Amino acid sequence: MSSSITSHLRVLLVVFILAGGGWFQLLPATLAQSGGTVASENQGENNPSSLDPQENGLSEGRSTFWWLIETSGWIGLALLIISLYFVAKVTQCFLELRESVLMPPKFVARCHQLIAEREFTTLLATAKAENSEIGRVLTTAFSGLSIGIAEAREAVDRGADTLAVNLETKISMLAVIGSLGPMIGLLGTLKGMISSFSVIALSDQQMKASAVAGGISEALILTFEGVALSVPAIYFFAFFRNRVANLTVAVQNTADEIVKRVYLAAKNN
Repeated sequence: MSSSITSHLRVLLVVFILAGGGWFQLLPATLAQSGGTVASENQGENNPSSLDPQENGLSEGRSTFWWLIETSGWIGLALLIISLYFVAKVTQCFLELRESVLMPPKFVARCHQLIAEREFTTLLATAKAENSEIGRVLTTAFSGLSIGIAEAREAVDRGADTLAVNLETKISMLAVIGSLGPMIGLLGTLKGMISSFSVIALSDQQMKASAVAGGISEALILTFEGVALSVPAIYFFAFFRNRVANLTVAVQNTADEIVKRVYLAAKNN
């Protein structure tokens, strides 16, 4: 289980590294182009102090990081907050969606021990006191065991269905983030393009490239941020959905086995 967690964390790390690499490849070129445009405009105005494109691209000593923050704006801030929530949610799922959490090995071993010792009253009390998913499933199953084994096994099936719904609820926000990321990025795209075309529409003189470059940069950057958030969210939603299915089956099979052993032991007692 730990090796599986490590492998998928590596995948997440690679995704963020590739996303970061895309930023660092995109931004210098964008800034250099912006700097070259500003330099040519200032040269036309006989301003010799602005002939250095690099200085113009990072005017007033702004770093690439701060330029990115300014360009992203409040939409970028929203994507950042969602990204932090996404990382926290993935970490929570890795910690909670584990077989050792849903079915503590010590509890399962204790159940088998009590069955072997024919301590059925203690077994029922132990299941009620256990604060785990298999404990709740067994408590429901034992209550129906007095009617018959068929009723007890149906109770196990109902408990497994309830468990699946509860676990899927925990991972549902990953699917929401996977769908929401591109939509927020598209909102930034529209905002940037509207800004650029508004400048063109309101201009009464010859347009300069720098007048619309800011809006276009904003559109592309926010689109990239939204997609960069969506890709890992979709991946981990699919991963945890498969894990939920496997864990549900494991809990159901283990609970069913314990119920059958209790029934056979009580029948032969």
